[in-house]
Amino acid sequence: MNKLSVFEGKEIRKIWHKDEWYFSVVDVIEALTDSPTPRQYWGKVKDREFIELELSPIWVQLKLVAEDGKLRETDCARKLYSFS
Repeated sequence: MNKLSVFEGKEIRKIWHKDEWYFSVVDVIEALTDSPTPRQYWGKVKDREFIELELSPIWVQLKLVAEDGKLRETDCARKLYSFS
């Protein structure tokens, strides 16, 4: 089940997977940073923080609808924090 969430007027793709919502990492980065190149931004973060430092990934690749309407593998992460 693919859905959209809206944050600050920006659409964030999400998908129900293993009984939890997973969100497109690139969409979240775009919404939070206003980066003109969120895919490149995420690529640099992944390289620096996960590959070079050998941290275990917190994301999974799931198929989400891309701008061209096709399903594409996309890095997705579930909600990690609870504010109470």
